[in-house]
Amino acid sequence: MKIENNKNVDIKGKNIVIIGIGRSGAGAGKLAKFLGANVLISEQKSSSKNIRLSKKLQSFGIKTELGGHSEKIFNADLWIISPGVPENISIVKTACKKKIEIISEIEFASWYANAQIIAITGSNGKTTTVNLLFKMCDVKELAPILGGNIGTAFSDLVLNDLQNNTENRVYILEISSFQMERIKYFKPRISIFLNITEDHLDRYKGMEDYINAKLNMIQNQDKNDHIVFNLDDEILNKKFNDTLPKKHGFSLFENPKNMFSADSTKIYDEAYNKLIDLKNIRLPGKHNLSNILAAATAAKILGIPNSKISDTITSFTGVEHRIEKVLNINGVTYYNDSKATNVEAVQVALDSFVNPINLILGGKDKGGKFTSLLPHFKNKVKEIIVYGEAASLIKSALGDAVKLKIVFSLKDAVETCHTRSKPGDIVLLSPGCASFDQFNNFEERGDVFKSIVKEIAKS
Repeated sequence: MKIENNKNVDIKGKNIVIIGIGRSGAGAGKLAKFLGANVLISEQKSSSKNIRLSKKLQSFGIKTELGGHSEKIFNADLWIISPGVPENISIVKTACKKKIEIISEIEFASWYANAQIIAITGSNGKTTTVNLLFKMCDVKELAPILGGNIGTAFSDLVLNDLQNNTENRVYILEISSFQMERIKYFKPRISIFLNITEDHLDRYKGMEDYINAKLNMIQNQDKNDHIVFNLDDEILNKKFNDTLPKKHGFSLFENPKNMFSADSTKIYDEAYNKLIDLKNIRLPGKHNLSNILAAATAAKILGIPNSKISDTITSFTGVEHRIEKVLNINGVTYYNDSKATNVEAVQVALDSFVNPINLILGGKDKGGKFTSLLPHFKNKVKEIIVYGEAASLIKSALGDAVKLKIVFSLKDAVETCHTRSKPGDIVLLSPGCASFDQFNNFEERGDVFKSIVKEIAKS
C-alpha cells in the first residue's frame, strides 16, 4: 500500500496488521475497523490481561492472535506498530524486506484527526506539562482532550470524534520517543520540547539515535507551526538553531524573547509584569517551574488569556505517580514517584526534599548511570532499598557509597522501609527504571505502592 500523502487515506477493504495488543494497538485496531479495514492484531505475549482484551476486540470483528506471530502478519497492506515493539526484531526486518508500509499508531491516528494537535515530549516532565496545558486550555472554544502516551490512545480519541462528528477540538498529546519512530506525515501545530537527558538507552544505540527519534516530531512542521523549547537545555538549544517553524523559548533565566520568564520569587508575563508569586505555586521544585513556563507559552500561542493561565498555575497540585504524597503514617511520609522511570527523574525527586529519605529503586534497567545520583544524596538518603531485575546493577553502582539492601518485590521494599523509618523520614518510591519486570506499566506499579502503604496504615 503506497501512501502518497495523509489526506483521505482510504483503507476500506485493506488488510491492516497491528503488532502489539496494548493500549495503542487496541485503539488503532478499533479505528481501522471503523474505517472498513480487515484488521489482525498480533501479540507475542498471551497473558490473562491480553486474553481478556483479545476477546473484547473480537467482539468488534477484529481478528487477534496471541502467543506469537504467524505468517498471516505478512499478508498486509499496512503495518501499525505499537510503541513497545522494538525496531530490531526479526518480524519487523522481514516486513521491511517484503516492502510492507510500517507506521506508528500516532501517525495512523493523525491521518483522520481533523483538529489541531499539540504534542509534548521530553525525557521528564511530560505528564505534568500536558495536564497543566489541558487545564489552561479548558475553554469551550478549544474543547481540548488529553491522550497519547498518557491515558487514552490517540486512535481512541480520533475514533470517538469521528463517531460523534466532533469538529471543534484540540488534541493535547504526550509523546514518547518510541511513538515517533515510524512517522511519515504527523504534523503538530505546536511541538513542545521540555528537555533531553539519557533515557531508553536499552532500546537505542546511543544518545544521538534517541535524540533523533524525539526530533521526528518536527519533521513536517512549516512556517505556520510553532516549536516551544527549553532554552536551558544545551541539546535543544543546538538542535533548534535553524529550524523553520516559529520558535518560542522558555527559561528559568531572564530572556527578553520569552513569553514568560521567572526569577527566584516570581513569574513574569511577556511585558515583564508580575504574573504570580512563586510562593503561591503548589508544585515543588525548579523542574516544575520549567514545566509551568512551557505550558504557559503554548497556552498563550493558543490565545489563552494571562488570567486563565495564572489561575491554573496557582490551583494545580500535580499529577498522579509524580512525587505524589500518599500518606503520613506515624510521622513518616510516603511519596509515590513511580513515573520516575529514568535516573534523571530520580535526581529531580531527591532535590525536592530536605528530610531524611529511605529511597526505593529498581525495576527493569534502561541503561541509566546510577552513579549520577550520588551528588543528589547530600547526606539525606539514609538507605536505599532495591528490587527487581536491576537490583544487582544498582548495588554495584551505589552499594559502596550508601547503606543498601536488596529485596525481591516492591511489597518487600515498602515493608522494609516501614520497619526502618523514623518520624520525620520520607519513604520515596522513585524507581529510576522501567516497570516491565514485575508490572504492566508505571501506573500499575504506583497503584500497587499506594495500596501497600494503605494496608500498612490499617495494620
